[in-house]
Amino acid sequence: MGSMGSLGGGRHLHNAERTSRNHSRAISAEMTKKKKLPPMKRVMPEVMKLVRPRLPLLIFSFLVLIINRVCGLVLPASTRFLIDNVMRQHQMSLLPKIVAAVAGATILQGITTYALTQMLSKEGQKLIAEMRVKVQAHIGKLPVKYYDANRSGTLVARIMTDVEGVRNIIGTGLVDFVGAVLTAGLSFLYLMRLSTGMTLLSFAILGMFGLVIFRAFKVIRPIFRERGAINAEVTGRLTESLGGVRVVKGYHAEEAEAKVFASGAERLLKNVISSLTAQSVMALTSQVMMGVVGALIMYLGARQVASGHLTTGGYVTYTMFLTFMVAPLMSMVNIGTQLTEALAGLDRTAEILNERDEDASPRRSIELGPITGDVLFQDVHFEYEPGKEVLHGISFDAPAGSVTALVGSSGSGKSTIISLVCAFHDATSGQVLVDGIDLSTVRLDSFRSQLGVVLQETFLFDGTIRDNVKFSRPDATEEQFLEACRIARVDEFAENFAEGYETIVGERGVKLSGGQRQRLSIARAILADPRILILDEATSSLDSESEAMIQQGLNHLMQGRTTFVIAHRLSTIRNANQILVIEAGRIVERGTHAELYTLHGRYRELYDRQHGLEQNLFLAPGEEPVPVE
Repeated sequence: MGSMGSLGGGRHLHNAERTSRNHSRAISAEMTKKKKLPPMKRVMPEVMKLVRPRLPLLIFSFLVLIINRVCGLVLPASTRFLIDNVMRQHQMSLLPKIVAAVAGATILQGITTYALTQMLSKEGQKLIAEMRVKVQAHIGKLPVKYYDANRSGTLVARIMTDVEGVRNIIGTGLVDFVGAVLTAGLSFLYLMRLSTGMTLLSFAILGMFGLVIFRAFKVIRPIFRERGAINAEVTGRLTESLGGVRVVKGYHAEEAEAKVFASGAERLLKNVISSLTAQSVMALTSQVMMGVVGALIMYLGARQVASGHLTTGGYVTYTMFLTFMVAPLMSMVNIGTQLTEALAGLDRTAEILNERDEDASPRRSIELGPITGDVLFQDVHFEYEPGKEVLHGISFDAPAGSVTALVGSSGSGKSTIISLVCAFHDATSGQVLVDGIDLSTVRLDSFRSQLGVVLQETFLFDGTIRDNVKFSRPDATEEQFLEACRIARVDEFAENFAEGYETIVGERGVKLSGGQRQRLSIARAILADPRILILDEATSSLDSESEAMIQQGLNHLMQGRTTFVIAHRLSTIRNANQILVIEAGRIVERGTHAELYTLHGRYRELYDRQHGLEQNLFLAPGEEPVPVE
């Protein structure tokens, strides 16, 4: 089965080590909480990665933006001539020219505004799509331990939500920001020409306002970053709650889940209120600044007009240009907030993209060809957390084509051994060899394409029966697909549906019975034609009739393949080539069923405890049950 399928199976394989996983998740959450805010110099390279491929478009947009902003200043500039020349000196011949200039500039401004919105808004949306694809592809390549430490709903929020604000870096947010700066700059130059003294005084006041805004943005940025983390956490829990709705309702836990969600929503609300407080301070500062500058210009302007240093038209033009300089700076408060949010989202996205994928290690350089499937553990030790070893010197050989069963109490280390076989983790010390090659040096895609997994809890996608079976091998022919369905007995129920193999199975296969879902899983593994097969007791939760049907498919699937079985129902592994009894991370017994049964050890204890409680349906033809002494 392909690596994606294997990753899906990996989450279930660690149920026995759930305590370790939850502890790892708690540590990860604590580390995330204490992680320092990345400095701008670390975020800017990420911004440049986004901007560089779009540089020609941005340069062209900038030129269009200059035309747009210059056209916007024609109206206030014309008022001086309209008042002083047309109204006061009655030069009526200038009126048509002034009106034509204003009308032409307004039309051109509208056209350039439309062009900018079309170009950059669409490019911003393309950027979001590209970022989502990039982040999802990278997350798919991360090791299983990353999934163990992060909720799936949290990762969904990272992929879908965190990149949303990035459009402000390329899209209309950037246009508004640069446009505001450009308009303010052009207005400043014109104001300096009209009255240098008043302009410098006004600019000094605006400079103080800029310092306040700068400090406010430094306060807001970590708030936005924390908001993304809270939102991802709340979304993650909500996703889990909705996915486990049958468990929630089965235990009448709707109120408890509502309280958990309400607590998360309250944390999100407090975060939003904190950011609103900072934004309110900026709004208050801007209003006070506008009032002070307005009053100052009114006083100084009136004195200059009275003294003849400035005409009435010049004063009106000055106040209009001052508005054109100050208003963009005011809008930069909102624009800056959007850009700050975008950078916070980019911080979180960069965190994920900086996580090293499974094959990133320089050690993983060997590309496996077709394998025979000989698996060897040599003195393998493993720990999920430093200093807390869960496997202690595991050694065994599973020859190609053999069946190796792992039995033992819950939490003994069975799933960890299987996880090492699947290369979900690497041994802390010792070696796991496949055909004599250390698995820690192998390119995982070349190995997992020859690996198949059939789990006790089958995972199906919300697609058709055909989609789910062909998931392991999308390029399979129709004949290969139908043969896999026939062997796994999928045809017996699929062909009875009105839509046949195009029947939608629902989320996680909810529209099918447990036996039907399991048969689909077996058909998927048969179609993959793996050399190494992992069976996590694929029949223990089924009724006897479904179990008998599915066991036939499993027997066919196991032929000629190296098979590892995690056995909860010991009667199903009587014919295994070797049985390993795992306790506390060690192999305490090994041998065939007959050998271990006569030892009167741990295996005999486990077997006798189950004997009489189950009916053995999986004896070889003609084989008689072994009597209990």
